[in-house]
Amino acid sequence: MQNLAIDTGMKEYLINNRAVLRFNPGDPNLYHRFFAAAPQLDTLDAELTEKLKALPAEPDPARAEQGLALLNDYDRRIKALLTEIFGAENDFDKVLEGVNLAGTGANGKRVVQNLLDALTPILQDGAAQHLQSTAAAARAEADAARAARGEA
Repeated sequence: MQNLAIDTGMKEYLINNRAVLRFNPGDPNLYHRFFAAAPQLDTLDAELTEKLKALPAEPDPARAEQGLALLNDYDRRIKALLTEIFGAENDFDKVLEGVNLAGTGANGKRVVQNLLDALTPILQDGAAQHLQSTAAAARAEADAARAARGEA
């Protein structure tokens, strides 16, 4: 069997010096999936907040169990959405070492928000580079066509 190597623009990002996340930051499909997911993420966040508020006010083992079940469901749903966005080869449970995305980082933000904040500029830069290279290729093609026609 022969090997066919295709440059897909994939890059690897080491997350917290432990696990690797692989994706093409200049992939327009990934860009659109990522930013189109924002309303879904907001909905899931709002659902979680409302369900947590609806739990009985008195602390007891049943309340704690219900709260943990809600947090686990949120984590599962967000990780499934991230898998849809970034592909099944990126296991976010492994990438984030099993940390629940509803958990809070040292900065007070939910872990999912810290993840999104870290990925957003990478995808925005990738999209900008994609647009620049596409525009440059179109200019070069137009220049070559003019030259072939004998135009200056």
